[in-house]
Amino acid sequence: MVDKVIATPAALALIAHLQHKYGPDLIFHQSGGCCDNSAANCYLPGELTIGPGDTHLGDIGGCPFYISSSQYEYWKHTQLIIDVIDGTGGTFSLEGPEGKAFHTRSRVFTDAEWAEVVAGG
Repeated sequence: MVDKVIATPAALALIAHLQHKYGPDLIFHQSGGCCDNSAANCYLPGELTIGPGDTHLGDIGGCPFYISSSQYEYWKHTQLIIDVIDGTGGTFSLEGPEGKAFHTRSRVFTDAEWAEVVAGG
C-alpha cells in the first residue's frame, strides 16, 4: 500500500521528543497557509477540531495526520513528506519552542502508485 504521508527520520525524532514532553496523543494537520504558512502543524488533542471537512491521510510517528478535504483535492496526486528544518515554524504548532519546524515536501505519485491510491479509495 502506498502511504499518502510519510515522515523523515528527523521528523520522527522530533515527534518522539514531543510525545515524551506532551504525551503520546498528538495530532497533525496540514495548514492551508492563512496564518501559519503551508506547514504540518502538531497539536494536542482538543486544540484543533477535526471534522467531516478533513481527510485522514495516514499516521506519522503513531500520530494521525489530517488535511482539509478541499486542500487534499489539490495535493491528492502527491505523497506528503514531513521533514524538519531549523528555525521557528508555525506559532500554533507544538515544536515552535524547540527551535525546529515541521516542513512539508511532496512528490508526485508514479502512475503505478496513483493506480494503487485510486484502487484503495
